[in-house]
Amino acid sequence: MLIPVKDFRQAKARLAGVVSASDRIRLARWTAELVVAAAAPLPVFVACDDPDVADWATALGATVLWRPSVGLNAAVLDGIAALATAGIEHAIVAHSDLPLPSPLAGVVMTGGIVLVPDGRSDGTNVLAVPTSSGFQPSYGSQSFRRHLAQATRLGLPVRVLRDPGLALDIDTPADLAHPLVAKALPTWLRTNPVNQP
Repeated sequence: MLIPVKDFRQAKARLAGVVSASDRIRLARWTAELVVAAAAPLPVFVACDDPDVADWATALGATVLWRPSVGLNAAVLDGIAALATAGIEHAIVAHSDLPLPSPLAGVVMTGGIVLVPDGRSDGTNVLAVPTSSGFQPSYGSQSFRRHLAQATRLGLPVRVLRDPGLALDIDTPADLAHPLVAKALPTWLRTNPVNQP
């Protein structure tokens, strides 16, 4: 299991208008911990370039893949290669901002590629690929379409998994208002509906 994790202090910048800086840090840690827990019983590798994230990952029992200043796509590509070197045949890559992650171990399709799009079929919240496939991560806007096209070009079986929990991520204030996300938010978060007058 490979989880790229951004510096918690820089995460969730698009929520700055509704969530304080300290709560954005707590929110980023909270969702990342949920994703790590959802990876069980798989070994977890965290790709990061921040010492606090590295300490956090180590405390949770994850293996840290130190990838300073390379960007998300390069960090994931390097991470997949590291898993291959460790003898792991399939890499599951999950974003760390999923508030309702279902168990991730079952996402793998032996010898094939699994793509889990976000709720808008724009981003790729989770992907599972054979580590020897030569798959090149291409995150950013419209990543799901690019990943699907690339998976097809590689000639491997492809499955698109539309999982209601894994499709949810927290990027924008509108994501916080999603009914399922709003129910799951921690009570300390000021934007949680239970805290509204």
